[in-house]
Amino acid sequence: MAKKKTPQEGKKFDNPNVMGLHAEVLEQPITETLELNYMPYAMSVIVSRAIPEIDGFKPSHRKLLYTMYDMGLLTKARTKSANVVGATMKLNPHGDAAIYDTMVRLSRGYGALLHPFVDSKGNFGKVYSRDMAWAASRYTEVKLDTICGELFRDIDQDTVDFVDNYDGKLKEPALLPTTFPNVLVAANQGIAVGMASNLCGFNLGEVCEAAIARMKNPEADLLAILKAPDFSTGGQLLYDQKALEDIYRTGRGSVKLRAKWNYSKSENLIEVTEIPYSTTVEAIIDKVAELIKAGKIREISDMRDETGLDGLKIAIDLKRGTDPDKLMAKLGRRRIPEASLLFACLAGGAAGGLVGMYLFHHKIRKPKFYVTVPLLVILDAVLFAVVLMRT
Repeated sequence: MAKKKTPQEGKKFDNPNVMGLHAEVLEQPITETLELNYMPYAMSVIVSRAIPEIDGFKPSHRKLLYTMYDMGLLTKARTKSANVVGATMKLNPHGDAAIYDTMVRLSRGYGALLHPFVDSKGNFGKVYSRDMAWAASRYTEVKLDTICGELFRDIDQDTVDFVDNYDGKLKEPALLPTTFPNVLVAANQGIAVGMASNLCGFNLGEVCEAAIARMKNPEADLLAILKAPDFSTGGQLLYDQKALEDIYRTGRGSVKLRAKWNYSKSENLIEVTEIPYSTTVEAIIDKVAELIKAGKIREISDMRDETGLDGLKIAIDLKRGTDPDKLMAKLGRRRIPEASLLFACLAGGAAGGLVGMYLFHHKIRKPKFYVTVPLLVILDAVLFAVVLMRT
């Protein structure tokens, strides 16, 4: 039997080009470790992934839309989503599933945006449904929606900077030269490291009117024009002027939405046709079922999801003698058909954020960390950026 070779004890590797071969214990303050190791990762997530830029897009959104524009899908017919996903991987190497999820959220079929950027054909699920899964990318078709013409206008006229993609073989725009304040129109949410951003969408016409008013008069009353956020799923907004003033002034706060319903006397049932943006049909039905099982709600005999081609509908069958207004008020006190949507506008730092142009224009030193900023500042920043891109 051959003898086993014994490892050479004490053998040392001395290759200066390879790291990690020298066993060494370093004493280092935890603050220095965080600064050298954790901060680069945190800033990478903030800058390159989670927080939308002044054009209203995260990098994943921008890479997808630019790829579709480069494929000629602004004017050409729809193509299979799988073709777009594959082409986008040249700019976004984070996998086909993540790219397709991004496409779904921007699509008209999904219904998450007031003004969708992707004209879709096929099953893209619904934002108000937790269980309605979208079809695979090989079955669906997409092209750019008409509004994207305003996102890419004059992009070939040196309006924005182009940077290398991840392997340095292609170029992609650092920002999109949008001609309207898209950051206030497209609802966007981002969770970064140690911070989060949540921007509700506003009506496009009101945003443009507010922008024009601010250009004519910097002291124009924004609340008189931009009355409140709008949501693609509808619902009733519980108007609180003071809360909105605080949001416009500080950039943070919350608004409350309530479901919209009607009562059919002939069938003795309530039909819920619009629900708050942040909830789903299944979540509402589950909560009501829990209350019925606990004996806290006794006026309902049946509840079902009748959502179909005509849109969302939750049918609630009532027991004889039930007052629908009192029942819905009772559910409202338990915040079931109601939701609060947080509002947090983040900007600053090195992310080329929402107020970067604004700070440069007004000779104000950039803040070291991200801060919440007023909507007025965001609107001014967008206006200045648009003017700068086209001069």
